[in-house]
Amino acid sequence: MAVVFSSMRKTTRPKRRYDATGRRAQAAQTRTDVIEAARRVFLERGYAGATIPRIAAEAGVAVETVYRAATGKAGLLEAAVQAALAGGVERAKVPVEQRPGVRRVIEASDPRRQLEAYAATQPGVWRRVGPLLRVLDAAASTDETLANLRDQQAQFRLQGLRRFAALLAERGALRRGLSVDRAADIIWTLCAQANYDSLVTSRGWTDQDYQRWLSETLAHALLAERRGS
Repeated sequence: MAVVFSSMRKTTRPKRRYDATGRRAQAAQTRTDVIEAARRVFLERGYAGATIPRIAAEAGVAVETVYRAATGKAGLLEAAVQAALAGGVERAKVPVEQRPGVRRVIEASDPRRQLEAYAATQPGVWRRVGPLLRVLDAAASTDETLANLRDQQAQFRLQGLRRFAALLAERGALRRGLSVDRAADIIWTLCAQANYDSLVTSRGWTDQDYQRWLSETLAHALLAERRGS
């Protein structure tokens, strides 16, 4: 009887572990598609004309999916700006100091090479993010949320430039009497979008011309003269 009873026991199969890797990858791709679609619609229609249903149609997703990708339309614009700054939606998740272009600036041993490396990042940055910032500026005058976003972006940029100026100061590279704050202000001004637009967009300079001018001008304004020069 014991043998018969034993044979009647149910075999317990191990539960299959749920692998969410594919689902997470799909969700990440969907978010990327939504943000890229939002960027295109913002540039084509402006902020007011970039409705959530229009963005959903551009991305080929439901309206509810767009709302899951970011917090409202302002959140979508912010995500698009961050992606443009970083060079992609996924790259925007990487801390600024760990991105390849910034790593080259930090790791360069010579201050002039650091400025050249930083100047090399600027044409791509302004080419990608400049049109979106114009959309933001146009809408910020009548939208407090967007005005705050514009101010936050400016503050974020200034903080990064202060860290860069502090790095130059720590290496004894700044010319005598130039404070970190003043050095950051100089970098802020010389590397402004307005200068890129003026020289490249309006006057037809190539990115290489602009990059060379920028690195030389930064070096002249910031760095101590080399001994023997």
